[in-house]
Amino acid sequence: MSKLNPEKLSVDFRPGVTPTEPIIPRKYTLTHSDITAELFLAIGLEYAYDKINPMRDEVLGEWIKIGEKYLYYVYLYVDGQLESDLASIRNSIFRRELPLALQAIRYGDKDFFNIHPELDKVQIIIHFNSVNPYFNKVENWGTFSDYKAHQRK
Repeated sequence: MSKLNPEKLSVDFRPGVTPTEPIIPRKYTLTHSDITAELFLAIGLEYAYDKINPMRDEVLGEWIKIGEKYLYYVYLYVDGQLESDLASIRNSIFRRELPLALQAIRYGDKDFFNIHPELDKVQIIIHFNSVNPYFNKVENWGTFSDYKAHQRK
């Protein structure tokens, strides 16, 4: 896993969302630049569809509440807009880079987690979406406390 460089992370709070509220709806769109290795996190009431590119290599996440229990769902499009035989490569890349993405989301929204520390212990459910049943999976990837970056004081 690559290590998060906070200087390469830009965070954009969209209208209706503050650094601490609301929990629901609160949706995350994480994109990146292959050229500069910068990460771009948009946090809003809806996904930042204006930031999604044809490669569909973004990480989309949202808070879900079932009964009294919160969960954090992530959606990855393994197939993207590419030929289906490249799904294996994309699946490998998502799996390799997902810890960095979760660390970027946790760090980028750190004020939110400071106000809602119980959300650090919420289960992260990853939806690997693919037309190929081999890659179409739902997995538990731990909690945000597993991805908490060490913050400099």
